[in-house]
Amino acid sequence: MENAICLLNDSFPPVIDGVANAVMNYAKNLSSDEESSVVITPDYPGSDDSRFPYPVLRYPSLDLRKSTGYTAGIPFAPDILRSLEPYHVQLLHSHCPIVSTMLARELRQVLDVPLILTYHTKFDIDIANVMHSRALQEVSKRALLENINACDEVWAVSRGAAENLRSLGYEGECVIMHNGVDLPRGRVSQTQIDAVTEGFDLPAHVPVYLFVGRIMWYKGLRIILDALAALDQENRDFRMVFVGGGGDFEEVKAYSETLGLAQKVFFAGPVHQRELLRAWYCRADLFLFPSTFDTNGLVVREAAACALGSVLIAGSCAAEGVTNERNGLLIEENAQSLAQCLRGLSKEAMALIGSYAQKELYLSWEDAVKAARERYQVVIDRYHSGAYAPYRRRMEPVFKANGELMEGLARLEDQRAALRSRIADLLAEYKEHLKDIL
Repeated sequence: MENAICLLNDSFPPVIDGVANAVMNYAKNLSSDEESSVVITPDYPGSDDSRFPYPVLRYPSLDLRKSTGYTAGIPFAPDILRSLEPYHVQLLHSHCPIVSTMLARELRQVLDVPLILTYHTKFDIDIANVMHSRALQEVSKRALLENINACDEVWAVSRGAAENLRSLGYEGECVIMHNGVDLPRGRVSQTQIDAVTEGFDLPAHVPVYLFVGRIMWYKGLRIILDALAALDQENRDFRMVFVGGGGDFEEVKAYSETLGLAQKVFFAGPVHQRELLRAWYCRADLFLFPSTFDTNGLVVREAAACALGSVLIAGSCAAEGVTNERNGLLIEENAQSLAQCLRGLSKEAMALIGSYAQKELYLSWEDAVKAARERYQVVIDRYHSGAYAPYRRRMEPVFKANGELMEGLARLEDQRAALRSRIADLLAEYKEHLKDIL
């Protein structure tokens, strides 16, 4: 295969999150007659990559599912180099600034190709959630920044993501490269909607609000529940559906029940099939997403694909491109502001906002990857013309040594394989000679 783009990420199916979804769509849309894609990701128990129309290469990992929900890759994988040889990689594109970028830096030393990093997530918040020691947080941020600075080009999925990157101390160039949506523009049939929502009390005349994503408090879920509790106290009728799972699922559900919302607020759990998810978007009247954590808010664009408008925090990353009371609704980051927003809305007003959202906010993955592909060529040309500065980072000699060691071990394994093959041939010839003699 010629002209392959190598995509690296710490998560990939069977783990499903926003970044894994982005990598799958990059890989899918990059595959054509002129180019190909190959994905490198840590090994995961029970993974089955045969269903993908592009190669997925796995490297050894540590099982940390009990503590983090993920496996942690070990960024030293000589076998990956041998597996990459048929693909003629022309560019490495990492989607995680931790282990994936560490491995990519090693591979770059051997392959002599440029390395791009896409910054998807506010990693300072992720680090703070995992590490409670301030000293460990600062060490982790410095290591993170070392990885980011070592890349030839850095992309961010939104202006807010770029600002977060700057807050970590990054001072280099940052290109905004938006993610797309893998849902088609348009609505599903009423039959599909009825099948998905069967068993849920969702009267036709009552507004239905929706949240899709990880059920974590930092997604602004307390704002949603407290606002709905205020509306319930005023005897306003509504329904709220949370679609997704997450570490705070049971706590969030229990809090909803303590507010007396069990008859109006439902938890549908994770929905992985995209057509079923489309049906939920199409059934709702308004999407509630008061999150300041997310750097892109793909779910907002997914909702827009289905003509569903969103309520967002003004100034948040998810609200980029949203005009208040036209293609979305903007509120302050508190329950009172959300409750006030919902009080004055008719179903007709919500439908009008949804129609503008579909026209103005939707971005397909085809168009998103087309823009990325054009930028790839710019980066490749700049790299081979010597436009990028030499890597004088503190840890670069370590990655250079690791890359050379991986290459040496890969070549040694090739020689061993050739020797084993030759020995097998000689043994076969010896057996034939024995037959002739006997």
